[in-house]
Amino acid sequence: MRFPQALALTGPLMMLSLPAMAHPGHEHGSGLMAGLMHPLTGVDHLLAMVAVGLWAGFVMPRRVLVAPLTFMAAMGGGALLGWAGIALPLVEPGIVLSVIVFGLLTLTGGQQQSVMLTRASLLCIGLFAVLHGHAHATEASGHVGPYLAGFMLSTAVLHGLGILMALTVARGQAGRWVQHVSGAVIAAGGAFLMLGAA
Repeated sequence: MRFPQALALTGPLMMLSLPAMAHPGHEHGSGLMAGLMHPLTGVDHLLAMVAVGLWAGFVMPRRVLVAPLTFMAAMGGGALLGWAGIALPLVEPGIVLSVIVFGLLTLTGGQQQSVMLTRASLLCIGLFAVLHGHAHATEASGHVGPYLAGFMLSTAVLHGLGILMALTVARGQAGRWVQHVSGAVIAAGGAFLMLGAA
């Protein structure tokens, strides 16, 4: 099976998992394993982080680490706000909205887009990442150092998967098709989560 065909089948399979809550079975936890698992067990976090990697690979392939590093730095800042007890409004709806926005950025982005649009997209990625970090922090209890290391590592892996997928297909004829399909699937997944939360 060719990669684009496999990806086309992956989208519908991902959609089947979305009726589950965005954070199934999440209880307050601490330690490296709790931090590692948090981004992987929340569909909203997982889709958003893969989308950032996809966007980076399709839109900024020569500076592919800019978007993931922006996300991770802002996410760390959001986590610090959460651990400091600083409340942010609409964190969960904002996280779900980030999935839609990141999907749309992936769907519509391109290497020829304006510098202004790329900077606005990076700003958007950073602002939403603050909400992701805040949500991660509120799930932690006890020693937060290993937990922080865990969710940062999982985030980096998810970004890397998105980048790898984008760079693998970007040079082929199917590159734009895969970009559009993956962006649309992620945005649709976010919309589905939004409807489920309503």
